[in-house]
Amino acid sequence: MSEKNAVNVYYVVNGITFYRLLVAPFLIFLVFTDRMDLFKWLLAVSFFTDLIDGYLARLYKVTSVLGSRLDSVADDLTIVAALTGLFVFKIEFILGEKVIVVGLLVLYLFQNIYALARYHKISSFHTYSAKAAALLQGFFLILIFLLPDPIYILFYAACLVTAIDLIEEIILVFILPEWKTDVKGLYWVLKRKNN
Repeated sequence: MSEKNAVNVYYVVNGITFYRLLVAPFLIFLVFTDRMDLFKWLLAVSFFTDLIDGYLARLYKVTSVLGSRLDSVADDLTIVAALTGLFVFKIEFILGEKVIVVGLLVLYLFQNIYALARYHKISSFHTYSAKAAALLQGFFLILIFLLPDPIYILFYAACLVTAIDLIEEIILVFILPEWKTDVKGLYWVLKRKNN
């Protein structure tokens, strides 16, 4: 690929990520104006763009620290918008699963506070477990708004993989002395340390 094409792909990939940054506040606005009809479809588009931006960046070798940071913030904002929708449109589900939801929230907050204290910025590891968790979360969060009833097995699978990811990221923050992006996972970090 020519340098000009690489630059164009870089801007397209970051533009896809930037879309998620811009639409997240609008998604929250839709929640509070009771527009679930539009909210659910734009949320689905946000999760879909989350799948493709990282893939395209790796495919065309246009990954960057800026892109990785933008992606992490866009991911978090998309999840915040989805959770806002859950708390407003599906509160009975949240109340029924409050122990799991609070447990994951505590792990998430601890991981981010720990990363901020250690690196002065949130982590952007993008581990394999984080990708698996995001995929399961995305499917569950899209389907809970599109279907009449939640798919509980998908919810529990997403929660389990998310907990594993958050624990792995807490351990990574503990053992990695400097902020890094695109870390495959704990196994690869330990393997590299032992070699």
